[in-house]
Amino acid sequence: MKKIIVLLSVTVLLLTGCSVYRLDSKDFEKNVDYLLSKNSKLYNVYYDGYKYYLPKGISFVSKDEYNALLMDQNQNEYYLYVDAISYYHKVKNDYEVNESSYYSDYIDYRHKNGYLQIDKDEGKYFIQFVYNYVKIEAYVPEEDLVDSITNMCYILRSVKFNDSVLSSLIGENVLNYQEEDYNLFKADSSKESYMDVAKRNENEDYSKYLEDEKINLDY
Repeated sequence: MKKIIVLLSVTVLLLTGCSVYRLDSKDFEKNVDYLLSKNSKLYNVYYDGYKYYLPKGISFVSKDEYNALLMDQNQNEYYLYVDAISYYHKVKNDYEVNESSYYSDYIDYRHKNGYLQIDKDEGKYFIQFVYNYVKIEAYVPEEDLVDSITNMCYILRSVKFNDSVLSSLIGENVLNYQEEDYNLFKADSSKESYMDVAKRNENEDYSKYLEDEKINLDY
């Protein structure tokens, strides 16, 4: 009887027609080049105005219309932000490569662009990955760096906007969307990240909830 040997090398096989492509378990640059250059038509997350694919092993911790907190099998959290406003107004990508970062690169595939910047931060790696007006951030240990970036590629490359729906949602409310708290194409590791703000707001909301739910025991 034949035995199936499972290699614990985080290597993934992709079947594309008759060819087999082996994702490199040590080279995230190679994985990014390959994955983002391929078209994706898989979707399992749907919202008004856009949809995307969440790969196996990634689950929602929390989500709303344009933001989501995700978690992978290694318990790494990812903060996802969909900037439908910038997409609608076709904001130009003015990202500049940061020579002081661990890794920094401008990205342009299939008429979609963005950037990937990685900075070392207190023993972990802070990833800022933007592609097609969607940003994903994560703090991960070195051993999870390649897997995390690969997961991000699967999500980012799959995002598809619905122009007609966004036109009705945003076009009629332009004045409400003119001021943005963040510039999607600015990646300054010294500033507070989207993830930091999201977690702070979540904690503030929870604290307010606890305050509102306090039981008065004075009779």
